[in-house]
Amino acid sequence: MRIGLIIAFFALVALLAIGLTRNPREVPSPLIGKPAPAFELPRLGQPTRFSPAEMRGKVWLLNVWASWCVSCRDEHPVLVEFSKTRR
Repeated sequence: MRIGLIIAFFALVALLAIGLTRNPREVPSPLIGKPAPAFELPRLGQPTRFSPAEMRGKVWLLNVWASWCVSCRDEHPVLVEFSKTRR
């Protein structure tokens, strides 16, 4: 019983140490480099619709975010500035 507690303690310390050495800002996305799914969206203020077919042959940055996502809100000003310099 005592050996099991010691092993569990050191396993927990090892997991904690591994977690503390990782940078949470460097979380790789499993979606990078994958094709965009088929979708159609209404254009704001226009009667037409937008689809990924219009993106073919161009470089696009599609950022999907939510208002409750703290890191999404943090990156928003950076993306706005990026879009101003890339138009």
